[in-house]
Amino acid sequence: MTNPEPLRLQLAGYSPAHSTHGRALDRIAQEFRDRYEDGVAIEIDYNVMDRGHQAQVLLEDVEAGRTTLCFFSTSYLVGRVPEMGIIDLPFVFSSLGEAHAALDGALGAALSDRTRQATELVPLGYWDNGFRHISNRSREVRGPADCRGLRIRLQPNWIHEEFFRALGAEPKCTDLSEGIAMLKSGELDAQENPLANVVAYGLEQVHKHVTLTGHVYGARGVYASARQLERWPEEARALLEDAVAAAIEQQRAEAERAELELRESLTNGGTVILELQDDQRTAFRAVAAPVVAKARAQYGEELWGLLEVPS
Repeated sequence: MTNPEPLRLQLAGYSPAHSTHGRALDRIAQEFRDRYEDGVAIEIDYNVMDRGHQAQVLLEDVEAGRTTLCFFSTSYLVGRVPEMGIIDLPFVFSSLGEAHAALDGALGAALSDRTRQATELVPLGYWDNGFRHISNRSREVRGPADCRGLRIRLQPNWIHEEFFRALGAEPKCTDLSEGIAMLKSGELDAQENPLANVVAYGLEQVHKHVTLTGHVYGARGVYASARQLERWPEEARALLEDAVAAAIEQQRAEAERAELELRESLTNGGTVILELQDDQRTAFRAVAAPVVAKARAQYGEELWGLLEVPS
């Protein structure tokens, strides 16, 4: 009598293994090892960009059933799931707690449902990618006027692009790997990311100016392959959901701690980190207001109402 074929679990991402996202993949893998022991074969590709791939290949592989699960910035799905753009609106969330509550509640459920309808992805939750800040190689950014003329790398997302055009910047929407190369070569001047990504991608080596604008909250969806899961036993699917839930709790807590630690280490390394004064933040919000109003009209009041988080 032959032993049954082991369950195959292929996890992939686009961050270093030591990052909060890499460790969250480890947490999922450990949950399966604890349950199945030798009955599961696990592969983890922490950062596909290390093998010369664009990050976008992750979603393609998950949808095709070649990979079981990946994490990916929700911004990249806006072209296929337009409603996902509500997460990316400037200053729509005022705190991590508010963002997490919305994504764990009715808003996250609605966005996950729309994603299932439009793709072959099964959303299992949302990891934290922090609030995004502006970094650049040339000057201090204290207000909208300081963004004028900055050639800035952005995620492929119309909301981000319109906001930065309104600030007077010159947006370049690119895949991450291409954008990093352009930033390091000097072809682009600036980018916007949480501090963890600034360091993960080595951008602190070329950008000595960071302004803590916190203009957009970044979520990374955890997406499983519908094609793979339909062949899995019900018990394994339930375990995957539980494992991702445990990884979400771990990753969010680690990400919040890491952001504070990185502020100190970057400052010690010579990066000039600026915090906005109230009037400066108000000026950024004023520029964002027309973009938010346009998006609100597009998404409709029903979806917009899901942003309201019960107190």
